[in-house]
Amino acid sequence: MNHDDPKRIVVIGAGIVGASLAYYLASKGTKVTVVEAGGIASGVTGTSFAWINTSFAGIDPIAALRGGAIAAWRQLETQVPGLTVRWHGALSYGTQDGRVSPVSILVDRSRIAQLEPHLRQPPEQAVHEPEQGALDAVAATHALLAEALALGATVRTHTPVLSFAVRDAKVTGVETAAGLIEADVVVLAAGTGTAKLAEQLGASLPIHASPAIFLRYQAPPGLVRGIISSHAMEVRQDEDGTMLAAEDYLDDAPDNQPAAIAQRTASAIRNELAGTEAIAPEFSCVGLRPMPFDGVPIIGYLSQVEGVYVCAMHPGVVLAAIVGQLASEEIVTGEPRSALEACRPARFLAC
Repeated sequence: MNHDDPKRIVVIGAGIVGASLAYYLASKGTKVTVVEAGGIASGVTGTSFAWINTSFAGIDPIAALRGGAIAAWRQLETQVPGLTVRWHGALSYGTQDGRVSPVSILVDRSRIAQLEPHLRQPPEQAVHEPEQGALDAVAATHALLAEALALGATVRTHTPVLSFAVRDAKVTGVETAAGLIEADVVVLAAGTGTAKLAEQLGASLPIHASPAIFLRYQAPPGLVRGIISSHAMEVRQDEDGTMLAAEDYLDDAPDNQPAAIAQRTASAIRNELAGTEAIAPEFSCVGLRPMPFDGVPIIGYLSQVEGVYVCAMHPGVVLAAIVGQLASEEIVTGEPRSALEACRPARFLAC
């Protein structure tokens, strides 16, 4: 490649992480091609509760990274047309998970009733995190990719990666059913499919598919202002009234299938919130989150082969903006970013 030519980068995965990377890389003048086996946001992005929640219990190994997540999303809102975050804050109570953020505020019952007036029985106390928000992860992914396209990127959906072209221990492209796409850098941002892709290159990444239940309901608008996370429910609501909920995956017993959980959660919501008598389940499914074995994102170059950069993480929606920003800087400039140091794939070499 002529040194005056733009760097050719293939991003594998068109979820919210891959879309953020594509946008930032295109904005830096690289030649970006996004390759996706299915449709845009067809993986875990499409089943995400999408709570931009930077709280953490205990010592946080990625505190520097998580600490920049909200500012990165706020910056993206100013840069990407059609990307909107609902910054209405979050109320948490009765969960006893110990998660807090630097701006957590303990509020009493009267304040809780002001923040969420449809709660039938507001608790005595709750943790209010006013800086937190939520977004439509699918719409945000489309907005990021649309802006990447406007900046000259290419997006190829329904194009599975079959293999990698490797020469002298360096990846030079990806082989698809439509042919070879040459690359100077390949980014693996394929969610739960990232480990399988890395295996083709001789790298073993301990990423497991962590299941969670994603639920969507039809409901009258205006019942939930922000995000409510309690012992009974974890819910938020879009402007059009669509109510979203998330539940833990229990097992594959018939009583714990998504449709059954949707009915139980609807009953819990009716008990907790006034005005939800007519709430009706619209969609329920199991979403598979890419969960690194140690819970820390895997971000950086593989050591087994040159030219391959990995981006695998949970929570993907929370970290997509800041990781897209920092990882794109590393890829384009070659200069490491300190906030990503705890995330390097090389930590698994000794495993």
